[in-house]
Amino acid sequence: MANAYLVTGAAGFIGSRVALRLLEQGRRVVGLDNFNDYYDVALKEARHARLEAFPEYRGVRGDLCDYPLLQKLFREEEFDSVIHLAAQAGVRHSVDHPFTYLKSNLEGFLGILETCRHARVRRLVYASSSSVYGSNTDLPFSEDDRVDHPLSLYGATKRSNELMAHAYTHLYDLQTIGLRFFTVYGPWGRPDMAMWIFAERITHGQPIPVFNQGKMRRDFTYIDDIVSGVLGAVFAPELNRFDIFNLGNHRCEELMDVIGLIETALGRKAELDLLPMQPGDVTATYADVSRAQEHLGFSPTTSIREGVPRFIEWFRRYRGLSD
Repeated sequence: MANAYLVTGAAGFIGSRVALRLLEQGRRVVGLDNFNDYYDVALKEARHARLEAFPEYRGVRGDLCDYPLLQKLFREEEFDSVIHLAAQAGVRHSVDHPFTYLKSNLEGFLGILETCRHARVRRLVYASSSSVYGSNTDLPFSEDDRVDHPLSLYGATKRSNELMAHAYTHLYDLQTIGLRFFTVYGPWGRPDMAMWIFAERITHGQPIPVFNQGKMRRDFTYIDDIVSGVLGAVFAPELNRFDIFNLGNHRCEELMDVIGLIETALGRKAELDLLPMQPGDVTATYADVSRAQEHLGFSPTTSIREGVPRFIEWFRRYRGLSD
């Protein structure tokens, strides 16, 4: 039997799409997810059902912090690589729920590191975040920038993951590749993210929350481009034993422009609720992706003018909205 690829967070937004791409390539995938209720579990079940249609898929329901479960899984399977995408996500949620982030993002990641090093896994690819750049103001963000001043606990846990990975690479020669994701969006996305919140509220004639009076810029990155970058990190033949890459669209988009595209795709005007800056948030993100281009073959191609209508088309279908 061919070696499998372990994808954690397989019922999540990015994890489910990475697992799906691997399965479409004819690879064997084991997906681990705890199906927590941070957002609608029915959406996670629907994502996961698409994976279960493949005979080469094995779904495991369990928690990263259940270390005996991880040990059992690694005894049962021989993993070529581990793609660790499970985490407690959300910058704003971390302000009010700090212990959830400590457990999921630090204890859970430690369990993955330990099982990977004992199993001598070829490569661990894991999700970091643009949030590690914190209060950086020099744009675009480069992997060589200092990242020792996070503005949210979420960002701090993701930077901690990078430091933990570095220690395991140094101590045990475990190859660890961290990926700093920049504002991922697209079909099958997360209901707690701005794109979904805006679409939902505009559809129902409700005001949308627009922080910092709308003076926000983000490097919105389409899900298909992110998946290509993740798989580049899994399969690139020659990478350093430890490395970190930005995965973004290399475009700094005005939030108000994105809202305009959502309005156009929905055929409705938004009522704006202009609000102050939120704790832990930043005014702008913008990825320098030259390192990922060189080493991972990463080449994002989807502009927001293409990506936003695709998301809205899926959103309307998923929500059962009539034209």
